[in-house]
Amino acid sequence: MTYKALTFAVEDGVATITLDRPEAANAIDRTLSHDLKAAAIACKDDPAIGAVLITGAGKMFCPGGDIKYFAGQGDGVGEALAEITTLFHDALSRFARMDAPVVVAVNGVAAGGGMSLAMAGDLVYAAASAKFTMAYTMAGLSPDGGSTYNLPRIVGLRRAQELILTNRTLTALDAKEWGLVTDVFDDEKLLGEARTIAARLAKGPTAAHGSAKRLLADSYQNSMEAQMAAESVEISARAMDPDGREGCAAFVGKRKPVFGR
Repeated sequence: MTYKALTFAVEDGVATITLDRPEAANAIDRTLSHDLKAAAIACKDDPAIGAVLITGAGKMFCPGGDIKYFAGQGDGVGEALAEITTLFHDALSRFARMDAPVVVAVNGVAAGGGMSLAMAGDLVYAAASAKFTMAYTMAGLSPDGGSTYNLPRIVGLRRAQELILTNRTLTALDAKEWGLVTDVFDDEKLLGEARTIAARLAKGPTAAHGSAKRLLADSYQNSMEAQMAAESVEISARAMDPDGREGCAAFVGKRKPVFGR
């Protein structure tokens, strides 16, 4: 696959996706949304990938949708946005449903769809200088990228309303305090730390990671009994996997497990 608006590389079980539209500060247009979907498909379908790392090239993570591109569509803007969001949302859904954990390294401003993309990560790390803002209503638009699903679940309804309606900007430390960010690192250390964490995850039990992701995602809509039934199904299946057998054997043998995909 040839990508035009991002770079894609796989090393040691980690797929690194770097948003790369320098002329537009990594803003989302049709090309980038298409590339994100293609990259998500590549990650989900490759059993050799045990973790995904998403970041941005340059000083900006992602400012959201490419407003200049939207404005240039004239009367066709509605159709253009329908296509872009369909591609973007498909990518986000695949990242959410794949077994491999998704690590996001927010290296600069994450606004609009960029903030939505950041929230879609399983683990989110931010540079100390990073900033987060929803920004949609500032442009007379409503949120997308699953933000109205993820945001209230992460920060609560009242804070979600504030972020969406007032476009309040959060610093990296604010975002950590609110639960939007897992941790904050010095700017120069961010990518290295995120890669180290992704590499460690990639060496782990990928199917078990996938089970955990599914269980957490479904927990908001299940009753306690339904959730426990799902837990029973998942843990039984994982116990039969090679990784589950290896993990249990390593525990009994008091040694470090060696997982493999």
